[in-house]
Amino acid sequence: MGMVAIFGAGVMGETLLSGLLRAGRPPGDLLITERRADRAAELTEKYGVRAVGNVEAATEADTLVLVVKPQDMAALLDEISPHVADGNLVVSLAAGITTEFLESRLAEGRSVVRVMPNTPALVDEGMAAVSAGRHCVPEQLQHAIELLAATGKVTEVPESQLDAVTAISGSGPAYIFYVVEAMIEAGVVLGMPRATATELVTQTLYGAATMLRDTGQHPTVLREQVTSPGGTTAAALRELDDHKVRAAFISAMEAAAIRSRELSGG
Repeated sequence: MGMVAIFGAGVMGETLLSGLLRAGRPPGDLLITERRADRAAELTEKYGVRAVGNVEAATEADTLVLVVKPQDMAALLDEISPHVADGNLVVSLAAGITTEFLESRLAEGRSVVRVMPNTPALVDEGMAAVSAGRHCVPEQLQHAIELLAATGKVTEVPESQLDAVTAISGSGPAYIFYVVEAMIEAGVVLGMPRATATELVTQTLYGAATMLRDTGQHPTVLREQVTSPGGTTAAALRELDDHKVRAAFISAMEAAAIRSRELSGG
């Protein structure tokens, strides 16, 4: 796979770096670039990887992983473009930056892959979606998928679906945390200490998610198993339906997808 350079060692950059090292990639195969000298020194000491300048990283690396803020992307591409060789792979994790934009700032024919990651990558439970650019061959896309698999699951989607991916898995952890907050609050209202409510809700969420993943059963089937006729769950679900919670989720995620499209200039 050759040398991998991670441009921008913020939270997601460091997450990918530590994931690759845990997955068995030697530190000598990894480079990082980071504007802040103290941050670069901290990561060099912590992980044993080299921190170099953007140009040096682009010259040495076979795979260039761009994890800078979207507003910094144009300047970075202009700086590294002359040093990205034919056959190199450019992988972008910046929200809203299209493969077309990346290709337009690089030399003709360069291979790019666009990624929408999410924050559970921090605990190796990420859900990343990848889309290949026009010149990316299947082996290169596979290489990008293997890189990202160090921090969770990866799926390939057409780029036209990335706004929906952003609304579902990109922003999705926030909706889950929002529901968890509400359930904890309900526990407190019902007279339970906050710490106990938090433990109950967190483990319930983890358990429910694990059932979904491990049983492969449809969520409706799992929900009906909990919902006995005339019981407590049925009473609660009726309230959720009365408040149009399902419709609110759909509207919320539509709004996220629309905002994603706006931010990417679509």
